[in-house]
Amino acid sequence: MEEEEFNTTEGLSLDGIYEHHKLIVDGQQVMMRIDKFLTNQIANMTRNKVQKLADHNFVLVNNVAVKSSYKIKPDDVILVTQDFPKRDKTLVPQDIPVTIVHDDDHLVIVNKEPGMVVHPSYGHYTGTLLNALKFHIDKLAKCDDDTRPGLVHRIDKNTSGVLVVAKTEHALVYLQKQFHDRITARRYRALVWGDFEDDEGTITGNIGRSLRNRKVMDVFPEGEDYGRHAVTHYKVLERFGYVTFVECRLETGRTHQIRAHFKHIGHPIFNDEVYGGDRILKGTTFSKYKQFVQNCFKVIPRHALHAKSLGFHHPKDEKWMQFDSELPSDFSDVLDRWRNYTVQRLQKEGE
Repeated sequence: MEEEEFNTTEGLSLDGIYEHHKLIVDGQQVMMRIDKFLTNQIANMTRNKVQKLADHNFVLVNNVAVKSSYKIKPDDVILVTQDFPKRDKTLVPQDIPVTIVHDDDHLVIVNKEPGMVVHPSYGHYTGTLLNALKFHIDKLAKCDDDTRPGLVHRIDKNTSGVLVVAKTEHALVYLQKQFHDRITARRYRALVWGDFEDDEGTITGNIGRSLRNRKVMDVFPEGEDYGRHAVTHYKVLERFGYVTFVECRLETGRTHQIRAHFKHIGHPIFNDEVYGGDRILKGTTFSKYKQFVQNCFKVIPRHALHAKSLGFHHPKDEKWMQFDSELPSDFSDVLDRWRNYTVQRLQKEGE
């Protein structure tokens, strides 16, 4: 699940940073924390949102980034910025094919195809999963952001698999609370570079935006103020020597959690161009092997990550529901290629 983005409005570009709100503090204004002030002044703004923006240096006072605890003063010029411009907040229904595996009066379960963005955002105003659901489903739960009706959680554009979307406001709140309280059961499948010494393990470390590249996430030590607590459990399913097929169980749901955690421990996800998995990291120097890996990259032209299953209590009767999805063809095909390659390699080594 990714971090919640800020609701944007019209703004000006400031060296790649866009002004979303500009406020000038009244000359008679008493001193007040800026997070409380902005919550009072901007519709749909929460203190949590202000704190996230301030943590990423997106709240400026007199052109200087400030923390959420900053005390405003009369005549202060406050800019609330972001690293993307305004987007159209009208969710346009679009007749886009989408695989719905369950649909009732309270929620809908979707098996998202790889390559589909979940909700409108900068650079992806249309063609998203929610644009499709807006066309196929009569009603989705209202929320503060009109571009994200019913959105309980998210998975990345190039991650495939199961997703739940709420159709009523009660279902939205009920399901979101289960994610927050870590009651849901989420399991992923991933193909990662390298082999593992143990069959099972746990990766811990705060997830936060990289201090070097704001477009990616990085892992920071537990207990530090920066980043958010994150835990990923994994289990080896198949070993191919140079890559490993693993199951991941999420205890938390942070932006790019699995991708950042596995890079952190030296096992980037296969063909993950953002986190360094789109090059040969393990194996031989033989040209045939290099060609084999390049062919695998063509078979699965995305990071090899799939949201396999999702379990939660239904918002109406609290009955436990479990949904599972098959690996898409590109993922299963690349696994078969690695299986065949491994068998042939072991046979040659045994000769």
